Amino acid sequence: MKFVLFVEGPTERLALPSFLKRWLDARLNQPVGIQPVKFEGWPELVMDCPRKARMYLNKGDIIAVIALLDLYGPTLYPKNKCSASERYVWAKKKLEAQVGATKFRQFFAVHETEAWLLSDPSIFPSAIKKALPAKTNNPEDVDFDLPPSKLLEDLFWQKTGKTYKKITHGKEFFDKLDPNLAYQKCPRLKELLDELLKLAKEAGL
Repeated sequence: MKFVLFVEGPTERLALPSFLKRWLDARLNQPVGIQPVKFEGWPELVMDCPRKARMYLNKGDIIAVIALLDLYGPTLYPKNKCSASERYVWAKKKLEAQVGATKFRQFFAVHETEAWLLSDPSIFPSAIKKALPAKTNNPEDVDFDLPPSKLLEDLFWQKTGKTYKKITHGKEFFDKLDPNLAYQKCPRLKELLDELLKLAKEAGL
């Protein structure tokens, strides 16, 4: 039995299945599969999600299809939806309604999946760890003005003279990240993991 995980880019495809599994498998009677499906950015995911979700859900071994997008980036929100909470609630409801399947869930990383990395400064090189602002104690508060990936890009360049590489560094740091710590510090990630665990247990795992 497995989840199908729709993601918008290569970093998520490479890094997230093993990260999510480390948290889930410790709480299940048997390991759960997570099959990533990469789209070419958020517009393609939003456009193709209904058709592809239904296609995967027609297969017998699928627990659910989970779509994950960064809250930062998409331009699909109405102009009157300005806060992270407003955009999250509106977009989740809209995209789940477009698919219209009981075993489909739409989630968002607030504001990017890199926020989860910020929950554990110890995974970064010493110079980066020391330079991280205090607000990373609440990683999902690193917002639209300076999203987590941009914060890391700036710090890497300023403190090491090197470029932050989203794919290479993202996989490296997610492999080091303790999912339990990220779960404690990132409420929207907690919602995602709790729902995956609930669905997996309902499927008998």
